[in-house]
Amino acid sequence: MVSIGKHTLDAPFFQAGLAGYSDAAMRLVARRHGAPYCVTEAMLDQFLIRGGKGLAAAELDGADHPIAGQLMGSHPDEIAEGAKILVGLGYDVLDVNLACPVKKIRKKARGGHLMQAPDEAVAILDAFRQAVGDDAPCTVKLRRGTDDSAEATANFHRIFEKVIELGYAGATVHGRSVEQKYIGPSRWSFLRDLVATYGGTPNFTIMGSGDIWEAADIFRMIDETGVAGVSVARGCIGNPWIFRQARAYMAGDVEGVRRAPTIAEQREVLRDHFELSVGLHGEKKAGMMMRKFGIKFSRHHPRGDAVKDAFIKVKNLADWHAVLDAFYIDDAPTVLADMRDESSNVACAAVQ
Repeated sequence: MVSIGKHTLDAPFFQAGLAGYSDAAMRLVARRHGAPYCVTEAMLDQFLIRGGKGLAAAELDGADHPIAGQLMGSHPDEIAEGAKILVGLGYDVLDVNLACPVKKIRKKARGGHLMQAPDEAVAILDAFRQAVGDDAPCTVKLRRGTDDSAEATANFHRIFEKVIELGYAGATVHGRSVEQKYIGPSRWSFLRDLVATYGGTPNFTIMGSGDIWEAADIFRMIDETGVAGVSVARGCIGNPWIFRQARAYMAGDVEGVRRAPTIAEQREVLRDHFELSVGLHGEKKAGMMMRKFGIKFSRHHPRGDAVKDAFIKVKNLADWHAVLDAFYIDDAPTVLADMRDESSNVACAAVQ
C-alpha cells in the first residue's frame, strides 16, 4: 500500500509519464493490466493557459483514475495558473516536473535544468503548491542533481527539503543526473541514502525511478533502497504485462511472474490500444503514433524483426489489422522480452 496524500494505491508501482507515449490510450491499457496509478506526460503550463488543443489533450477519460497531471514551466505565475486548470479538470494529484533533461528544455529553463537554479525551482514549487492548496495532493518528479558535483548535490537537497517544507505529499526521484540523460546506470545508492535521511518524514512518500525493466526490478529497488513506490517508465512501453507480472510477484505466483504474453494476448492488446488511440486522436494521427508502439510490442513476438518492419509501414487501422492477421493468429510460444534499450530517449523529448 502506497499513500499519496489522500489516495492509497494497492500496489507499490505505477506508470510514469513518457512524452509521446503515455497518453490516455497507453494509460488505459496499463490499468487493464494492473497499473494502479498513472502520470501524464509533462504538459507545458503555457499550452494549457492558451486553451485549444493543449487544453483538449488534458481532458480525462472517466476510467483514467487515479491520475497525476504533470506540469512543466519556467514562471511561478504561469505554472500556478496551469495547476488551477488541472484541478478544474479533475486530476487526483498534481505533479511538478523537475526532471526532464533534454536540451530544448534547458534553453527555456524548465524541467531538470531548474535543478541548477534552486531559487527559481523553489519559487515555482511554492507558487504551484499555493495554487493547488487543499484541492489535491502535490508531488514532484526530480533527478538526483544536475551532475555529480558537490554543488549539484547541495542544490538537490535544498530543493528537496523545500518540497517537504511546502507540504508536498511525495516525490519521485530518478537515480540519474540531468547530465546523464538516459545513459549509464541509475544510482540506486542515492535513493537509499535519500530514504535514510528523509524517509521518516510524516505524510511524505519517497518513490524511485530508473532502470526498471522487468517486474523483479520493482521489488529489488524497494528492497535495496527503501522507497515506498516505484515509477515504471521505459520498461513499460510496449510491455503493459510488466504490471500483471508485478502483481503476480506480490502474490507469490512465480509462474505468473515469468509468463510471457501469448500471441493471443498480444493481439488483444495491440487491437485495443490502436482502437483507443483512434478514439483519442482520430485514425490518421493514431496510424502515425502507433508505429512506435508496434516496434516496441514486436520484441515479444518470435518473429520480432519481421513484425517490426511490418509495423513501421502502418498508416491506418486497416494496415494495423493486416499486421495482426499476418503475425498474430497462431498462438506460438513466446519468451520474456529484454526491455533494456538505453537508446530510447522518451521521457520528455516531445515537449516543446
